[in-house]
Amino acid sequence: MRILWKLVAAIVLCVAPILAQSDKPPSDSELAEITARGRMLAEYDQASWHATDAVQALKPAQGAVRRYIARKSATGWVVVFGRFSEAKDAFLTVYEATQGSNPKQFTVSTFDPPRPDTGFFFVAAKAIELSLQNLTLQKRPYNTYVIPLDSGQMYVYVLPAQTTADVYPLGGDTRFLVSADGSTILETRQLHKSILEVKHSAPLGKTPAGGIHSHVLTDSPEDTDVFHVLRQTHPLPEFVGTKDGVYVVEVDGKIKRVKH
Repeated sequence: MRILWKLVAAIVLCVAPILAQSDKPPSDSELAEITARGRMLAEYDQASWHATDAVQALKPAQGAVRRYIARKSATGWVVVFGRFSEAKDAFLTVYEATQGSNPKQFTVSTFDPPRPDTGFFFVAAKAIELSLQNLTLQKRPYNTYVIPLDSGQMYVYVLPAQTTADVYPLGGDTRFLVSADGSTILETRQLHKSILEVKHSAPLGKTPAGGIHSHVLTDSPEDTDVFHVLRQTHPLPEFVGTKDGVYVVEVDGKIKRVKH
């Protein structure tokens, strides 16, 4: 996987060898589903970020919080911070951050003693731990995201964390489909292979037209391609080359096929 800051004409030339093999491309509805999941990841990331800032202002005791988990409700995002009980039969919530009138505003409730949860957050914590046990990670920070599905199952994403402002890691990410009780991995999908640290740059007086990378593991854009675009402070389109064609993820997360 590689990143180039080029114009569309150069993009098509770069991925031409990939197009030699052709399978049935993803449908418009499948692309829309990828966009929806990527947008949800971006929302989750923003909620976790601002909720973490609110909790850190309270100066938590060392070891009190070992994991955070976010969940979107009808009124906004709720992010809990805590740890497993000693018997690992509950998730002990120490802080609960609730979204206010805008996505950046969170109100924090503190629980002393910690509030035990055996519902969604406990199951999500089990699913995260199981997913991490089934990965070989590099020596760097990672973020986890849990997206519940209508079936009761959940997606767990493990993504390299951003460690430098305006430098966005792309790749090295995996999505797990986990059972509704958080105890079984039903499917493992490696989304990208190498990790690239992407920084917007261009020659003096020039503006980058967008990014480009090619997929070697899958034949369509991935949820995290959408997330990669939406998480940027100043989003740019991302062109994705696959053996089925070239796609562009627009700055709003929508995906279009631009080359067959």
